Amino acid sequence: MKPTVLIAATDRWFPTARLAMALANAGCVVDAVCPAGHPIGKTRAVRRIHGYNGIMPLASFVQAIRTTNPEVVIPADDLATRHLHQLYNQERGHRQAGNQICGLIERSLGPAESFGVVYSRAALMQLAEEEGVRVPKTEVVRNASDLQDWIRRVGFPTVLKANGTSGGDGVRVVNTVEEAERAFRKLQAPPLLARAVKRALVDRDLTLIRPSLSRHQSTINAQAFVAGREATSTIVCWNGVVLASLHFEVLQKVRPTGHATVVRLIEHPEMSAAAEKIARRLKLSGLHGLDFMLEANTGSAYLIEMNPRVTQVGHLALGPGRDLPAALYAALTGKNVQPTPKVTESDTIALFPQEWMRDSASPFLLSAYHDVPWEEPALVSACVSKRRQQRAPSSRKNRLQTRSATVPYKHTVTESLVAGLAPRK
Repeated sequence: MKPTVLIAATDRWFPTARLAMALANAGCVVDAVCPAGHPIGKTRAVRRIHGYNGIMPLASFVQAIRTTNPEVVIPADDLATRHLHQLYNQERGHRQAGNQICGLIERSLGPAESFGVVYSRAALMQLAEEEGVRVPKTEVVRNASDLQDWIRRVGFPTVLKANGTSGGDGVRVVNTVEEAERAFRKLQAPPLLARAVKRALVDRDLTLIRPSLSRHQSTINAQAFVAGREATSTIVCWNGVVLASLHFEVLQKVRPTGHATVVRLIEHPEMSAAAEKIARRLKLSGLHGLDFMLEANTGSAYLIEMNPRVTQVGHLALGPGRDLPAALYAALTGKNVQPTPKVTESDTIALFPQEWMRDSASPFLLSAYHDVPWEEPALVSACVSKRRQQRAPSSRKNRLQTRSATVPYKHTVTESLVAGLAPRK
């Protein structure tokens, strides 16, 4: 029997579809609970899709779990992880059915004792430091007075981070007192109701409605700035043991504090050791991500945060010990790991559609391995359609601003490739 994996997503992030493809290719049966219109529905990898309701998220997860009866649940974003933590607390002590759900969540993520740590940036940094992992000074700042005290002691630049955010949305690098105070107020404030309603109506995304109505304020952390190069690791663990891992240096990002769009595969013993120490201490299971700064002068790896869920590179098969879906399948079945063939011999990888959507003329799209899922043309087509929709408003604005634009839109080489005209080998 093939093991069943349930992917839990609260947003429409394209890499989640890539993970589903990789898990199915490894031998798993893949179900998903996700919002309507998720790109995962454009693949042939998923057996069944269950609807996610942002107003009643835990009920959505319970229904999907009971229908699917999976071996593990894989959260695809930070909010999905938070829902699983909340579901554990809700179901704890609810007799057999509740105990089964709690058992599934702990088997998928690790023991419940770790939940509070992986959600709190400051608590994680303290734990990592106890394990001998190199980390920048990090503290919770609860108010303006705490912020002023931090600035006096640590100085600028400094980094402010909100708990429960991802993709750089809750991160600000500040260089003055005024910037710090303004960023603190913005990061701490609950989502504006108008923004939540707009996202619900336009994007069909209900996830901001509850925090907006409850007026819940985010916990803000201050972290010392580390000058250097960004790096990231993604790991798959089972009962605290790292089974496979990928370590990358970040070469390009969608914006200064956003997610990576181009990465370079590296070997870094300090990053590997940090991942193993964190996994062992927290007894982690499932897929997780760790972000680092490689110090400019020394190359030393500073752990700056953890992503308690799969990251956007988790689908990449890059050889023995570097194929996370294959390692997870082996853990679920008790079989030996059978990694799939390496997708590329190149160390530099341009992530699709992230780098293409950032800059369709990026030189990385031709010099690096461009990770386009040609085997799923409907998914590629959905990516192309989304980019056209994003470009349409600016195109209309340009037409109104000038009457001299007589040259029609010119496809770059990569856009022709993505359109399916000439797939690269």
